[in-house]
Amino acid sequence: MSYSTARNARNTRFLQMKQKGPKKIKERTSIKKGLKQWREVFPFLILGLIGTGVFVIYPLFKGVVMSLQDYSIMPGADSPWVGFENYLKAFQDEKFGYAVRNTFLNTVVTVPINWFLGIFFAVLINLQFIKYKITFRTLYYLPIITSWIVVAFLFRYLFADGESGLINYVLYTQLGIINQPIGWLQNQWSAMFVIWAFHIWKTVGWTVVIYLAALQNIPKSLYEAATIDGANGIKLFRYITIPMLAPITIFIMIQLVMGAFNIFPQVYFITGGGPMNQTEVLQSMIYTEAFENLNFGYSSALGVMMGITIFILTWSQQKKIGKQKFY
Repeated sequence: MSYSTARNARNTRFLQMKQKGPKKIKERTSIKKGLKQWREVFPFLILGLIGTGVFVIYPLFKGVVMSLQDYSIMPGADSPWVGFENYLKAFQDEKFGYAVRNTFLNTVVTVPINWFLGIFFAVLINLQFIKYKITFRTLYYLPIITSWIVVAFLFRYLFADGESGLINYVLYTQLGIINQPIGWLQNQWSAMFVIWAFHIWKTVGWTVVIYLAALQNIPKSLYEAATIDGANGIKLFRYITIPMLAPITIFIMIQLVMGAFNIFPQVYFITGGGPMNQTEVLQSMIYTEAFENLNFGYSSALGVMMGITIFILTWSQQKKIGKQKFY
């Protein structure tokens, strides 16, 4: 190697080190700044972190461990390690098959109806000639804050067997549409219909209120410009309202799917999983196995599988949201 070649190599290394120097200094400064910020805010976060650890992280970890055991809550009793036996048991359990099917059916049926009714009533209330908007908003949101038990007893009365139920009384006694009273809660699919109606009636108000708030943020100038160009109400809704509501619609759909998967009071208070476990859903089955049958290990395994399913669904939807361009 010649002297000039060696000198050029030394100069190149020197320049590279010189260029890396400020970068490393900048990284160290950034790290120190971040640590300083954490030290300043940590006293305000400590209670929240402790609460999250005690009431979220620890129960999640404990639930996973319990799902791998034949867990017993009796003091001093053994909880033998059974591995994935609880998970395998679920796929051999007919009741679990009903629960999975009904949970997915509840999602498929109630989410589109809930979304359609929510946006329909929100747009209707938001029309300029509609008065008393706050009153309508309150009426639609009222079922949300009403006790689940109260609403459940209301629906049990509406769909009671025989002529004592209000729905049967109207359809059979007053209108004569049906030949005999329907045993709504004695048949699998009629009971599922009652549960779906209960779920939609109880939750659609939330969708209406969220859409009403989103509609207030759409510039009226867009509608005015489109009206001048000759667009009618249907075109205004299709080409302005729907695209402008796209981000909030995705948020609402994710929340509706999570709510449909977490269905529990609708089943527990109306049918209790009957008849013959055919209206059972995952949440009610988890509760029954844990607190009635005392199969805490099996119940934990069901909870873990349900949690993983919800995580995959929400994570996939949020990933799509990050890649989408709405306007």
